[in-house]
Amino acid sequence: MFSKILIANRGEIAVRIIKTARRLGIKTVQVYSEADADSLAVEMADEKVFIGPPPAAQSYLLADKIVEAVRQTGAEAVHPGFGFLSENAGFAQRLADEKIVFIGPNPHAIEAMGDKITSKKFAAEAGVSTVPGYMGLIDDAEHAARIAGEIGYPVMIKASAGGGGKGIRVAWTDAEAREGFGAVKAEAKGAFGDDRIFIEKFITSPRHVEIQVLGDKHGNVVHLFERECSIQRRNQKVIEEAPSPLLDAKTREAMGAQAVALAKAVGYDSAGTVEFVAGQDKSFYFLEMNTRLQVEHPVTELITGLDLVEQMIRSAYGEKLAFEQKDLKIKGWAMEGRIYAEDPYRKFLPSIGRLVRYDPPKEGEHQAEFGDYVVRNDTGVREGDEISMFYDPMIAKLCTWGETREKAIDSMGRALEDFHIEGLGQNVPFLSAVMDQERFRSGKISTAYIAEEFPEGFHGLEPTPFQQDLMTAVAVCMQRTQVARARRAGGAGPIEREAWRVSIDRVQREVRVFVTEAGLDIELPEEGRSVRLESSQWRPGEAQFKGVLDGRVFTATVRAGHDGFVIRHRAAEAHVLVLTPKVAELYARLPEKVAADTSKMVISPMPGLVVSIDVTVGQEVKEGETVAVIEAMKMQNIIKAERDGVVKSVGPTAGDSVAADEVLVEFA
Repeated sequence: MFSKILIANRGEIAVRIIKTARRLGIKTVQVYSEADADSLAVEMADEKVFIGPPPAAQSYLLADKIVEAVRQTGAEAVHPGFGFLSENAGFAQRLADEKIVFIGPNPHAIEAMGDKITSKKFAAEAGVSTVPGYMGLIDDAEHAARIAGEIGYPVMIKASAGGGGKGIRVAWTDAEAREGFGAVKAEAKGAFGDDRIFIEKFITSPRHVEIQVLGDKHGNVVHLFERECSIQRRNQKVIEEAPSPLLDAKTREAMGAQAVALAKAVGYDSAGTVEFVAGQDKSFYFLEMNTRLQVEHPVTELITGLDLVEQMIRSAYGEKLAFEQKDLKIKGWAMEGRIYAEDPYRKFLPSIGRLVRYDPPKEGEHQAEFGDYVVRNDTGVREGDEISMFYDPMIAKLCTWGETREKAIDSMGRALEDFHIEGLGQNVPFLSAVMDQERFRSGKISTAYIAEEFPEGFHGLEPTPFQQDLMTAVAVCMQRTQVARARRAGGAGPIEREAWRVSIDRVQREVRVFVTEAGLDIELPEEGRSVRLESSQWRPGEAQFKGVLDGRVFTATVRAGHDGFVIRHRAAEAHVLVLTPKVAELYARLPEKVAADTSKMVISPMPGLVVSIDVTVGQEVKEGETVAVIEAMKMQNIIKAERDGVVKSVGPTAGDSVAADEVLVEFA
């Protein structure tokens, strides 16, 4: 086996590779940019090599620097992870020429399948069903609009070298095709160093189902079943699961056989993924092949018991697969939720900054009222680390396993409750909302799921009756803890029975609290019932409140609010006050605060770099017209006017950095 490998990547995938290498007794070399000098991957690796400034084009995408790092450290092989150089056939060939092992497929397979245009031509020639589209070179935006019109709207404009949801736009009109062509071309050039574009028909209400394949250098190829990746936002996967709730055994076998046949046709000899777009009727079409390890590989590992990074290393070393297709079985169900540094309450726009608090759920086996489950959290960060604007905004990949899909969903919901992050926007509440939605739980999903279920964006969910009880009990318990501390400080004893009015977002309810050996019994006289809170160990200052309410284990996120507490449980958040009856009466008379009027301003929804300001002072602007383009985390975000108006003033100019909520343009 190899004695030392170099990891030509960063973040959570670098940490993931290091963990497997350690288990196999292989030493690791971690390359790093200035932005990653203090990263977890650098800390964990046996050796480290500095390769340049933060922009990937000046560090992680430079093959010369990677090869020099290999020579400097004596590494025998390079694992590219995903993204960066992982699907670059030229890089794989360069390593082969330098007698360095590439832990991935051979250059021919990458050339044939890694390029989106070439792979579709190859698949069509091999008799594989493909989505209609235009695979030739596209001259300019007008050419793109003509092609799109010939294919028929809607169409998807994609970067040939794309991946990770970057370099993709869906266009429904000629204007959107022209605009999308320019944006995709710019993103593709910046992220992949390759601005070639292709256009294909966008299938409405589709599902994204992919087959994991694994090959060795002896002609053996197997598939490790499928993953469903339909829950996407801006073509970026958000939630993945294995297996797919769409497929039956017959469809699974057919899709797997087609993926294996395609892999064998190009002599595939590593881990790779054959992606399909599937109809709700279980029809499927070849979409593309990712000639690398996928971000969502953990769910496949959880249902098969295999370590895909290990299999890639063994294949690269020349070992035969130790199993055949008949040896592989699906065990249970796995979910993955991608924890992103983005603000779901601001249309999921990037949120960069420092992880002031980072407290993920405990990994390993757990027990709950719905059964046993497993938690896995793949991450490359620690508390105190900074999420940089230069790279992907992923903080972690939270995965859970259960015996059934329902149990896997329930376990993901519980694990998300235990995930606490402070310092920047993050999408944990949104992921929780999806886990609790009836449509998601039914398995009737598509790639349009988020747009259909949250058409106005995500604004949290209203508390359910259970969550209202939970918030009431948590607030009462916290209030009692604080009052008891104050009474002890003043020499007074505890109060065994109390009467309060609890206000949840200004809606009041009467409560009576009784202390018992088990915890607190909370009567709700106006409703003729009571709830019991047990096992609370909360202390003032703690950001999470863990307890058991009427036999159900829960974790709530809590913080001090104005005259009370802000309590969040899953996707529901509320301002909760615990008041005496007299104060409650006065509080109900207070007028509600009116929000400031910002209707005449175009505000930057996230921090980033101004690519362009597309209006000038005195210009008349119509609703929907582009006002500015802001780049953050490798994505170009087009900011449009939300009303008609005449430009009164313009703030920043192209090249400036802006903060979230900074005024870009003001109308008269």
